[in-house]
Amino acid sequence: MTFEVGTLEPRKIAILALGLVLLVVVLVRQFRDTAPTPVVAAADSIPLAEARLERLRQLAATVPGKETVLKQARVELDGREAGILKADTAPQAQAQVMDVIRRVASANGIDARGAEELRVRPLANDYGEVLVAVTFTCRIEQFVNFLAALANEPQIIATDEIAVSGGTDKNKAVQVRLTLGGVVPKKLIPARKGLAAF
Repeated sequence: MTFEVGTLEPRKIAILALGLVLLVVVLVRQFRDTAPTPVVAAADSIPLAEARLERLRQLAATVPGKETVLKQARVELDGREAGILKADTAPQAQAQVMDVIRRVASANGIDARGAEELRVRPLANDYGEVLVAVTFTCRIEQFVNFLAALANEPQIIATDEIAVSGGTDKNKAVQVRLTLGGVVPKKLIPARKGLAAF
């Protein structure tokens, strides 16, 4: 039986073409799925496997020691972070720094009531710093005692800027502008947006 293209109807041509396409798809899938998968030869011998097992056992034996070191590091970190200001917001942390300033200043006979400037800034990668600037007048020995008393406080508070100017006062009073910073968790520092974040 022979077919001439001119005698076949277009519908029959379409069915034959579809049949040929299906046949090609089936053959391609057949050969792709039955293609031989490469056989991987056993590259490891028994002595190599035993050596690998021994190495894994040695690594597993070091885990308890590493856990002990990790626990010691966490205890040390907790001890060092004990002085971080505990607050929910940066203004609350600044208020804590102001309270420390007022208390220590009052104990040394200094009147340091108001804050001139309040700032926050990042401190390394994991912490932040709240800054409080105050201005007061006192005698130089009062100021030295004030700084020594601040160093004995349990909070991590440090001087950021100190400006001392003398006067013509017969009591040898000095004008002091002091900026103190307290360490806080990084979450209290607002994230910078835009190009300033780079």
